[in-house]
Amino acid sequence: MTVTTPFAQYIEDNQQSLIDRLAEAVAIASVSGDVSYRPEVHRMGAWLAEELKKLNVSVRVVPLGKQDMDGTEVDLPPVVFGEYGTDPKKKTILVYGHYDVQPALKSDGWNTEPFSLTEDKENGRFFGRGSSDDKGPVLGWLNVIEAHQKTNTELPVNLKMCFEGMEESGSNGLEELIVKESKTFLSNVDAVCISDNYWLGTTSPCLTYGLRGLAYFKVSVSGPGVDLHSGVFGGTVHEPMTDLFAVFSKLVTPQGKILVPGIADKVAPLTAEEKARYDVIDVTVADFESAIGAKVTLSEDKSEVLMGRMRYPSLSIHGIEGAFSGGGAKTVIPAAVHGKFSIRLVPDLTPDDVNALVQTYLAEEFAKLGSKNTFKVEMLSGGMPWVASIDHWNFRAATKATEAVYNKTPDFTREGGSIPITLTFADSLGVNVLLLPMGRGDDGAHSINEKLDRQNYIEGCKLLGTYLHEVAKAN
Repeated sequence: MTVTTPFAQYIEDNQQSLIDRLAEAVAIASVSGDVSYRPEVHRMGAWLAEELKKLNVSVRVVPLGKQDMDGTEVDLPPVVFGEYGTDPKKKTILVYGHYDVQPALKSDGWNTEPFSLTEDKENGRFFGRGSSDDKGPVLGWLNVIEAHQKTNTELPVNLKMCFEGMEESGSNGLEELIVKESKTFLSNVDAVCISDNYWLGTTSPCLTYGLRGLAYFKVSVSGPGVDLHSGVFGGTVHEPMTDLFAVFSKLVTPQGKILVPGIADKVAPLTAEEKARYDVIDVTVADFESAIGAKVTLSEDKSEVLMGRMRYPSLSIHGIEGAFSGGGAKTVIPAAVHGKFSIRLVPDLTPDDVNALVQTYLAEEFAKLGSKNTFKVEMLSGGMPWVASIDHWNFRAATKATEAVYNKTPDFTREGGSIPITLTFADSLGVNVLLLPMGRGDDGAHSINEKLDRQNYIEGCKLLGTYLHEVAKAN
């Protein structure tokens, strides 16, 4: 590390207190998707608000109303807004994160208690649910404020914070709130920084300028009034499962080519400048194979693998409801089955365009079967893709900060997944949005044994602070 500023030195010298703060946060099991944990999500929001207040951050906790979960009406976790500094001569940066987490049980296969931050001192890793996604990055901003205060260093920008408690479960109510606040609290924001993603691999930091969108579909086929015995009715009826398999076989090839006509035509063409970005990204096919756990990539070419993940659409089949899936041998003909698949979207695809293409194509393919069964296609959810310009002072500042902290120019990446609120910030605020990750690609954010490396937590805090200093100087 080449950063020797007083605030960075404070972070270096006070690692244990910052780790203790993370341990407190991880100990709160703020699982937003399980009704039994909802009180813990509210406790986490309250804890975060109090931690901000201790740092003299002006805090506003915004309730989002009620939610029905499994037949039980519960309060949605609030959004915690924070404001630190109101100097009109300074830039104003909005930072976003979330304080809710994915479910985790020791019995799922964790090596440690998931809600007890546990250090592997030999490898310098901290294991615990939410350590990387997203409590570590959220607390990084608090650590930066504390480090400036303790070293009597003026924060060079005004900081606004938006921390939600439903990111892992749909971000209910957040989009509407951001649109509303864009006319008031967020009206003077100059740029947005989100730290809710990860390095592509384990050795090279990155800046993320794009996310794929999503169109999620449910295909239903029904026929018999009840489940049937295959020994009695096999060979005498149109079977819903057979129809569904026939239709699904027309969606995508084993090589990943999407068969729905018109989708490929709407993908923005690849430019030579963009292609060059993938060529220089510091990652290998072997890195992907290590993360996957097998040598099953669609290509042996690094750039093709990267573009398959980042800048081209993909279609994945996820599962089937209504089918027999237990142990043993049950000779049932399901009366109705529901297949789920999704398409990851890139510019210039939109959910509405893709929905129209899918509806038309699958209706035609089902008609070719000559089946008497009933067929229905629904798009359950849709989100737009997002791509930002890296030729902006926000990205230039983050690049310089990364070079200062890690002595390395960051890779410029697009994520294969979706963070829908990113597009909301970009559209409603009309400003540049940057994704500045703290954790590594092997952190296992939604998996068992989620971890955050000590180096990434400590250096990541320095990175967030250095980014704010570079933003102040950027133009």
